[in-house]
Amino acid sequence: MASKELKNIFLSASIPLPERDAKYYETADVIAIRDAVIALCTTVLPNHRLIWGGHPSITPLVNYVLQKLNMDVQDHVTLYQSRFFERFYPEDNNKFENVILTPTMEDRDNSLRLMRELMLGDKEFAAGIFIGGMDGVEDEYKMFRELHPEALIIPLASTGAAAKFIYENSINRNERFQNDYAFSSTFQELLIDKI
Repeated sequence: MASKELKNIFLSASIPLPERDAKYYETADVIAIRDAVIALCTTVLPNHRLIWGGHPSITPLVNYVLQKLNMDVQDHVTLYQSRFFERFYPEDNNKFENVILTPTMEDRDNSLRLMRELMLGDKEFAAGIFIGGMDGVEDEYKMFRELHPEALIIPLASTGAAAKFIYENSINRNERFQNDYAFSSTFQELLIDKI
C-alpha cells in the first residue's frame, strides 16, 4: 500500500568515456558524478522511488547504496534496460527485483528511444535529476521536459559533461548546482524539501 504513495524521481546519469564525444569527457568530474549519484540514492531511496535507465557505470552505485541502507526498499527502485544491450548488463542488475526489460528494435538508437518512451511515458514524476553523462543524458532531458513540464529539474552542473550543458540552457540555474559539492544537503534542501 505504501509503495503506491511513493513519488517517482528520475535519474539520468553516466560517466563519460574518452573514446566518445570529447566535449563530455573534457568537463566531466568522475569523482563528483559518483559522489552525486551515491548522495542522491542515499537521500531518495528511504522515502521515494528512483527510476533510471541502467547505464553500467551507474547501476552498481545504486546497488551499493541499496545494500548499505540495510532497508527493505526494493519497491523503491525501478531499473529499465533495453534488451539491445543484454550481453553488456552489469552483474548488479541481478540485485534488483524491479527490472523492466524493453524490446530490441532494428538498431541501438531506436532501441534506446523505445526504452526511454516506456520509462518516462507511462507515469508521473516529481523530479528529474541529471548528473554527468553524454548525449543520452541530453536526449533524456529533452524527453523528460516534454513529457513532464511541471516536474522539478535539477541539472547538476558541478559534475560536468552533459549536466553542465543542460544547466547552461536551463531555467533552473540555481548556483548551488554549479558550485556546491555538498550533494546530500543540496538534494535534501532543493529536491526533497520541494516535492
